[in-house]
Amino acid sequence: MNTPLIELRNIERRFCCSELELTVLADINLEIHQGEMVAIVGSSGSGKSTLLNILGALDKPSRGEYTLRGRNIMAMDASSLARLRRAHCGFIFQRYHLLPHLDARANVEIPAIYRGIKAGARKERAGELLCQLGLADRLSHTPGQLSGGQQQRVSIARALINGGEIILADEPTGALDSQSSLEVMEILTQLKGLGHTVILVTHDPEVAAYADRIVELKDGRIVRDSGSKASDPPQDFPQERAEHNTLSAWWWRLYEAFTMALHTMASHRLRTGLTMLGIIIGIAAVVTVVALGKGAQQQVIDDIKSMGTNTIEIFPGKDWGDERAHLIKTLNEQDFRVLEQQPYLDSVSPVSEDNGLIRYGNKERRIRLVGVAAGYSRVKGMKVVRGRFFAGREIRQRASVVVINERTAQKLFGNEDPLGRVMVFRQVPLQVIGVVQDEKSFFSDGKSLMGWLPYSAMMSRMRRTGSFERMIVRVKEGVAPSLAEEGLVELLSRRHGTKDFFTFSSDKILNSVQKTTRTMTLLVSSIAVISLVVGGIGVMNIMLVSVVERTKEIGIRVAVGARQSDILQQFLLEAVMVTVIGGGFGVGLSLLIGCIFSLFTQSITMQFSPGSIVAAFVCSSLIGILFGFLPARNAARLDPVIALERE
Repeated sequence: MNTPLIELRNIERRFCCSELELTVLADINLEIHQGEMVAIVGSSGSGKSTLLNILGALDKPSRGEYTLRGRNIMAMDASSLARLRRAHCGFIFQRYHLLPHLDARANVEIPAIYRGIKAGARKERAGELLCQLGLADRLSHTPGQLSGGQQQRVSIARALINGGEIILADEPTGALDSQSSLEVMEILTQLKGLGHTVILVTHDPEVAAYADRIVELKDGRIVRDSGSKASDPPQDFPQERAEHNTLSAWWWRLYEAFTMALHTMASHRLRTGLTMLGIIIGIAAVVTVVALGKGAQQQVIDDIKSMGTNTIEIFPGKDWGDERAHLIKTLNEQDFRVLEQQPYLDSVSPVSEDNGLIRYGNKERRIRLVGVAAGYSRVKGMKVVRGRFFAGREIRQRASVVVINERTAQKLFGNEDPLGRVMVFRQVPLQVIGVVQDEKSFFSDGKSLMGWLPYSAMMSRMRRTGSFERMIVRVKEGVAPSLAEEGLVELLSRRHGTKDFFTFSSDKILNSVQKTTRTMTLLVSSIAVISLVVGGIGVMNIMLVSVVERTKEIGIRVAVGARQSDILQQFLLEAVMVTVIGGGFGVGLSLLIGCIFSLFTQSITMQFSPGSIVAAFVCSSLIGILFGFLPARNAARLDPVIALERE
């Protein structure tokens, strides 16, 4: 006879139980030739299943030599053993070991997935095998919709999808009625006739009678070997079948892992949803807090800009609260004229204020009047909605003209057009030439009555003083406010002979506000991240439970050819998908919160930036990888023999 397909020499298998060592197999010497049908028989505990697991490369002997087609199995690593199972072996189990959430065709396809066969080819092949086994009308039925005999036929088709050179059947008729048992044994006999090597474990003499050869075990030793009756097989299987290890095959396996992960998540909707809940809350909290922080920051910045963009104010005195500030009269028109000439300043205006009653007809209202220069509207970014702001000629003429805000126009004139109307303040008539938009900001409620008139008219007709209360300048675009401020201080100190003033820059407020809001956003985001971590721990906990629940599934996948990397990839992908989908729901929840928030307040608008949303997805993915790795690694390291025994 030709060279043995399988050769065992002095095989032993020992297991450690606490401090005891149990020998299950001892001095096993066995040769199996291609095309044989070998029945391994013996009483329970004789070592039949252990020997079958060693023959199928699911388990390794403790000692001895095992060669398959001349290759030393003992020297192979886990990845090589998985490839060997994919290329040569097909398993048939007593309990069928079909995945309950997949239909018949999908169960048959699993070994081909791990071999990298494309979807179209493997679906066609799976369909052909099931049709040949009489299941043409059961392709889309799940195991729960099939009888025991039909499930075993699906198991046989799965064993043949990659070729099934060696069929390893563990009590293939143990859970079947007599008719189904007969049908299964006839199929195995036909496979033997086609050149497949069939090795079956049984305790049933009638099943063993189908074999060419019976090997009997007792207490882990071969006590009888009837010898081979096989003739040369009609079909010669190739030494090593080509396997698709290209990048394309890797992408197909990744895609199939993704599909299998979706199946698993869909079949455990409640558990998946509860697992996502922590991620949803965490991502929603982080995105909402960041959006709210950005909205609040932008609102304050806009309010500061409404006070004047890149502005610097100059006050008499040493600093805020200087009791002698009102005695300092050095800020005057000469300073104003000098500052107007500075190339780094865009516009300059003195400021002189007065408060009191203003009268129009029989109406009197309290108003704040501010004497300013023509450039004040540019400094403050004021928006004229009617008429115009006064110009330089009206400054020179000390004209009694005034620009009012919308609130003043409404209170004094109602629906009447205010332009050209004359109001009286301290016996001084003021003609309205313009209306500006109300200032609504964090610093002003927009309800104050305001008016602006030429500073020359204010100082000559009302205040009768030659000095200003303060001056305000706008820095030119492209000039650093800090450098402009240094230039102002140096210039005015030289003019006054001393530094009897202080400056206040909107840029300082802006930087301070931005720093504060960033700090607050970081603080609150850090608190929100805690919920993400809690969600991640929840994911890890559920995935660990999932590994325990799906131990048998893992064993099945390993038996049909899955690598450790395939199992790791699938469980890790499931964890990542749970967190990424949860992240998507979290972002959606945050956007919904933003819509609801906008219905209740207009003062702050939540700002959702693409960057924060992308960061949320990246964060959720990293949590899936970080907290899903340990369960995935545990799944990949499971002993397939122990996993298959789990019911």
